[in-house]
Amino acid sequence: MNPRILAATTGRILRQLRHDRRTIALLVVVPAALLTLVYFMYSDQPTPPGQPTTFDRIALVMLGIFPFVIMFLVTSIAMLRERTSGTLERLLTTPLGKLDLLFGYGIAFGLAAAVQAAVAAGVAYWIFGLETAGSIGLVIGIAVVDAVLGVALGLLCSAFARTEFQAVQFLPVVVIPQLLLCGLFVARDQMAGWLQALSDAFPLSYAIEALQEVGAHAEPTGRMWRDVAVVLAAVVLALVLAAATLRRRSG
Repeated sequence: MNPRILAATTGRILRQLRHDRRTIALLVVVPAALLTLVYFMYSDQPTPPGQPTTFDRIALVMLGIFPFVIMFLVTSIAMLRERTSGTLERLLTTPLGKLDLLFGYGIAFGLAAAVQAAVAAGVAYWIFGLETAGSIGLVIGIAVVDAVLGVALGLLCSAFARTEFQAVQFLPVVVIPQLLLCGLFVARDQMAGWLQALSDAFPLSYAIEALQEVGAHAEPTGRMWRDVAVVLAAVVLALVLAAATLRRRSG
């Protein structure tokens, strides 16, 4: 990758994003609005003494899930539009390489994810009183990593779609199984053996586990750092695979 080309590509994507008000609203406003719904759903639930409230447990996980899902949708459709409009074909006639393009997407949407995570975490902590043993900074950092994972998987899946409808169809195939098996509904160690094996293969499981570690421990743990490293490795692998499968146009 060329650093100058990568920086220029990142800047181009950020400028496009800045002028897309609907996408900005989707990235920033929607997670905060969904957290508001979660708060009112669980605000009256009884809590055993010494245990985190239901809202604390659910909202902490949602701070990782919402960015992951939203970024998957936004980037898979955005890259598909680059192909169907012919923009990608024109870009790739320049010195721009596929890795420059895809990592540029990852960096640009990672910066957008930092704003998204900061706003959502601010709403959760300072408006609705979310309490975690670990720091808000770690929660925001892991939420950004989750969002970049959604970006990478969205870019990878977009390579196999020819229309926006086909891109959205990857949501139940790629995203929903990870949501069901990440430990939100049933603890991973309580799942059947084959389900636990699937859960261990999904990167979102490690992202959620990292957030749960922050919720339970005042200081960063070795398991948390291991989980973050696994997610980052999955991001790099997905971007490399996306570069290998990316087509210039949708045929």
